Amino acid sequence: AGSRQAAMYAGLQELGVANGEDLKETLTNCTEPLKAIEQFQTENGVLLPSLQSALPFLDLHGTPRLEFHQSVFDELREKLLERVSAIALEGKVEERYKKLEDLLEKSFSLVKMPSIQPVVMCVMKHLPKVPEKKLKLVMADKDLYKACAVEVKRQIWQDNQALFGDEVSPLLKQYILEKENILFSNDISVLHNFFSPSPKTRRQGEVVQKLTQMIGKNVKLYDMVLQFLRTLFLRTRNVHYCTLRAELLMSLHDLEISEICTVDPCHKFTWCLDACIREKFVDNKRARELQGFLDGVKKGQEQVLGDLSMILCDPFAINTLALSTIRHLQDLVGQDTLPRESPDLLLLLRMLSLGQGAWDMIDSQVFKEPKMEAELITKFLPMLMSFVVDDHTFNVDQKLPSEEKGPIPYPSTIPEAFTKFLQENRIACEIGLYYILHITKQRNKNAFLRLLPALVETFSDLAFSDIFLHLLTGNLTLLGDEFALEEFCTSLFDGFFLTACSRKENVHRHVLRLLLHLHHKVAPAKLESLQKALEPTKQSGEAVKELYNQLTEKLELRKPSPAEVTETPSMELPLPTVPTPASR
Repeated sequence: AGSRQAAMYAGLQELGVANGEDLKETLTNCTEPLKAIEQFQTENGVLLPSLQSALPFLDLHGTPRLEFHQSVFDELREKLLERVSAIALEGKVEERYKKLEDLLEKSFSLVKMPSIQPVVMCVMKHLPKVPEKKLKLVMADKDLYKACAVEVKRQIWQDNQALFGDEVSPLLKQYILEKENILFSNDISVLHNFFSPSPKTRRQGEVVQKLTQMIGKNVKLYDMVLQFLRTLFLRTRNVHYCTLRAELLMSLHDLEISEICTVDPCHKFTWCLDACIREKFVDNKRARELQGFLDGVKKGQEQVLGDLSMILCDPFAINTLALSTIRHLQDLVGQDTLPRESPDLLLLLRMLSLGQGAWDMIDSQVFKEPKMEAELITKFLPMLMSFVVDDHTFNVDQKLPSEEKGPIPYPSTIPEAFTKFLQENRIACEIGLYYILHITKQRNKNAFLRLLPALVETFSDLAFSDIFLHLLTGNLTLLGDEFALEEFCTSLFDGFFLTACSRKENVHRHVLRLLLHLHHKVAPAKLESLQKALEPTKQSGEAVKELYNQLTEKLELRKPSPAEVTETPSMELPLPTVPTPASR
């Protein structure tokens, strides 16, 4: 209690104001306590002559003096806080800040007094430059640091990168966790996936908002956050840091913070790309604008390519560029045009290539655009176009009256070159994967089964990355009815998923997510063997075990009771299943 008392009166003595300790001393050393109390009240009470006659009235009403003084104090404090805020806006800049500095000088010794602290904090909040000595005192005291306004903290942070890092770090961890939770969410849907929220909605997220508030208009703090993001991206290769880099800039853009936007050389490029991401398509007008920015990088300023590549490495940007590429390829088939003759397509590839090369560029600090392999344009993309043509031909063949030779089967082989491209060329692999997502979304089972074997070995295992598997599992819900067929399940599970489950925990999780959603569609015999194959091992993480238990519970509920089985001997037939709503 003693230390709490001391805190209540902290700093009063320095100002020559009597405090509780003084009263205690007076009473200890006096002969007439009541007189001493009266004298203390007179000396330290509210010095208004008109008040002396009014106070006995309050005594008659049984209002304690403490209550009266407290209410006067609160009233005065409110007035003072209002006055401080007003001073911060009036008169010449130098004069107003001079007044506030004087006030801070007088009041700072009371900063630890809980009742006065808000006033001192308010004065500091309105000072664009709090004296260094005061900032050091605040920084050294945990409670004071906690209590001060973000405006004051910014002044502390800008010269203390480590302290700022401690504040930002938990937010960045939270951000990555939120992204991963969406990718592994149990809700599997083709309509609501990782890429569904608009850029504007994403920027309202808690972490982006908090970081925006912490940075304010402070360029130095903004640069520090970008430096943290670059470092973490290099250390972890986690592309979500690239998303945050773009979201943060656009959040400051939304608030029209020109102090920062005008000095970030990526601002206009990011703004234009943001509009493309919103539409999930790069139209011709914006394509030319983006090209203008890339072509406009001057000699000696190549370092900006490192930042642009990070903006383009954001999965939302890659998604938009890849979807646009697939759309362009389909258009080219209709126009009888080769990829190399389409400047728009070449620009999309150039941006994909810059985005995919972000890590290498920032790591090597060699700032030049990666060279595009000619074969990507002359061989790989025409090959994808030939797959589109195969589909058209097959569909037309199906409609023609069949001759004696019977229907033409769907082509089942894939060119060896396709598989090789997916293994060795990062851009080819990314576009190839998006083409497979595209045919799955079109419910094109034939094309899907034809190309699936090429996914077992891909460039840096991209086909087993979380973003691809998240999108693939969503699109596979459209092929739900195919899961009743042994052949389809064997190709998909044994031929693809299970080849990586044991070495990649994330694949194990995605397969379990898919089965939790579609188990009622899978042929019972297949389901049983999958349940065995997917059983967690000792090394499996909590998430896998939890998903596996959920699946086991669901399957238990579906098993018929022994009584039912004896009554109906024809139980060899799979149980009719109740169709479940797609949102499950």
